[in-house]
Amino acid sequence: MKILQILLLSLLGLAPAGPKPTIFMIGDSTMANKPLEDNPERGWGQLFPQCFEKDIVIKNYAVNGRSTKSFIDERRWDSVLAQLKPGDWVMIQFGHNDGKISDSTRYAAPEGAYKTNLERFVKEARAKGAQPLLITPVARRKFTHGVLEDTHGAYPAVVRSVANAMQVPLVDLQKSSAALLVKEGEAASQKMFRTTPPGHYNTLPDGITDNTHFSAYGAAKIAALVAGEIREKKLPLAAYLETTPFEGKYRYELPVVYEPHFRKDTFTITSFGAKADGITLNSNAINEAISTCSNKGGGVVLIPSGLWLTGPVVLKNNVNLHLAKNAVLQFTTDFDQYPLISTTYEGLAAVRCQPPVSANNQENIAITGSGILDGGGDAWRMVKKGKLTATQWDKLVASGGLVGEDSATWYPTRSSYLGAKASLPGVIKPGSKIEDYAGIKDFLRPNMVSIASCKNVLLEGVTFQNSPAWCLHPLLCENITMRGIYAKNPWYAQNGDGVDLESCSGAQILDCTFDVGDDGICIKSGRDEQGRKRGKPTENVVIQNSTVYHAHGGFVIGSEMSGGARNIYVSDCSFLGTDIGLRFKTARGRGGIVEDIYAANINMKDIPGEAILFDMYYAAKDPVPLAGEKRVAPRVETLPVTEATPRFRNFYINNVTGNGAKRAVFIRGLPEMPVSNIHLSNLVIKADEGIQCQEAENIHFKNVYLLTASGKAVLDTRNTKNITTDSCRYRDTKTKSTEDHAF
Repeated sequence: MKILQILLLSLLGLAPAGPKPTIFMIGDSTMANKPLEDNPERGWGQLFPQCFEKDIVIKNYAVNGRSTKSFIDERRWDSVLAQLKPGDWVMIQFGHNDGKISDSTRYAAPEGAYKTNLERFVKEARAKGAQPLLITPVARRKFTHGVLEDTHGAYPAVVRSVANAMQVPLVDLQKSSAALLVKEGEAASQKMFRTTPPGHYNTLPDGITDNTHFSAYGAAKIAALVAGEIREKKLPLAAYLETTPFEGKYRYELPVVYEPHFRKDTFTITSFGAKADGITLNSNAINEAISTCSNKGGGVVLIPSGLWLTGPVVLKNNVNLHLAKNAVLQFTTDFDQYPLISTTYEGLAAVRCQPPVSANNQENIAITGSGILDGGGDAWRMVKKGKLTATQWDKLVASGGLVGEDSATWYPTRSSYLGAKASLPGVIKPGSKIEDYAGIKDFLRPNMVSIASCKNVLLEGVTFQNSPAWCLHPLLCENITMRGIYAKNPWYAQNGDGVDLESCSGAQILDCTFDVGDDGICIKSGRDEQGRKRGKPTENVVIQNSTVYHAHGGFVIGSEMSGGARNIYVSDCSFLGTDIGLRFKTARGRGGIVEDIYAANINMKDIPGEAILFDMYYAAKDPVPLAGEKRVAPRVETLPVTEATPRFRNFYINNVTGNGAKRAVFIRGLPEMPVSNIHLSNLVIKADEGIQCQEAENIHFKNVYLLTASGKAVLDTRNTKNITTDSCRYRDTKTKSTEDHAF
């Protein structure tokens, strides 16, 4: 069968039969490999192997400063030619240096030596049985009055003409890279290039302005353009592009996120008067260090080992707040240090207390290291009696505060209690002023880390714990990276989410751990009319190799998703004890479109609720009822479709293993807007109950195996259309059967 598949692909022009080819690359500095250490520059050919299967050999012979003429004269082409064998490929990109008319060692006239040299590469490669691939020179970043200039003159046209005349495959990189630069814009495209301020690299002490050579981010973007054109033109090399576990997606198609870099200058907070005695309030010293660092061009603000008490900290441009090993940044529980401010909360404009850590409209900021930030959240949070043991509850009540009239909730202060009883507490009402909310100030708990309208954010290595409300809240940010962080809250922490990405573009969450009191990794984009008016989806997100322990959901979208969510990729994650595994929630009134969501290679264990859930009747309650709590199913009625009607569509969930859940899959749409186009494949789930689908259409199950213990139908559908099951089986252990059955 495998041989037949390879033969078929070969006949279709998608893959050659026989051994896999070696890919040779010849060209100039924009393609060449660059030193990895203490160097911001990368050639796009250096990142190109990431687009291909790991066993494809790619030999990059591109060299800085070379033209077609000098590459030949220095016998570099002879070296490549001697290695070529039938079936190999030669990728050819020159043009940046051929036009240097004042340099006789490099100059090659476009219709003269340049054209002749290209023709020579093609003829001699073919004589060896190899396949040439011509590539037009990549665009430079040169904008004049906001318009991108073409700096290559006639050279790209010559490449195109040679490709056409000699019937050589062509990648028109000049055209595609120019389009990318225009799309990014003059300012945003700068991060694609080696342009670097002074003080960042020892090799560039004075910095550099370079609009020709690429940063790692830019090189990855350009490499993806080349890979995309190879696939678009159905060249045989496309058969070797690296696939992903996401249905129909290649690696080069995944989002690329820019990561900030910082000056080496270090500002230690002790130089500004900070003391690690656990008593001295260090807010002024830390914020002065941050301001001084930023005003001097940026760098590192160092929190040394020790226990540092502080109030709110405000991050500023180009500052990396670095916590050394055994450094604990303890945020004070003196509420007077957190003034009321105008901000957002749960997707609405609101008055809240100032966050322990915040940044607004900043660029290139980071919190890194191996220390701990503790938000002092226990002092802020109300606690439900049902979430504690009797001993824990008695101890909490004895500590102070007050218990509500229902005897089921403890409040830390009377101000907190009054806030809980208010209607839409903190939500900004027409004509209101900040001081109008002073009476319920203690209830208006801040998110621990609030980063709003910022670009190029890095959170790496540190632990964020004990947050008053949400732990990490990036809002309206671009290019945010979270790597190797640990977000930790008590399991009973109401609104104690791990991370809430809200209306962000370009984000990656890698190798992180969450153990929290509400949703673990959550995607949001504003609430109801305000979110729709903002109209900013969370998009282009990659989540990999992360673990969620206790949480209401492992990976979650909603319920505040009124601006939409799209192009999100979750893979190689484990959800161990989360109330729900994959949780997608919304409600009427939200509006917004959630689409093109991919999840693959997900492990789940001990899930009290559903392994996979789509619910358009979210009611702002814990996903698993507390002991004695009774819930009534929502009334089902059909309402008119408006801009406030939410949509869930185009979800691709692949390779999920779950050991222990109440229900394997639950899908509940609206009569007027069914959940649609959901693909669930390669699932193995042990659960009490099987699958329930209602108000849904185009739901496709493929290669699903369920081990259930309910004695009920494994697939319960109501008001559904086009539900397919391909190679789906189950076994019901309640019947003590040892046989599998199709469903």
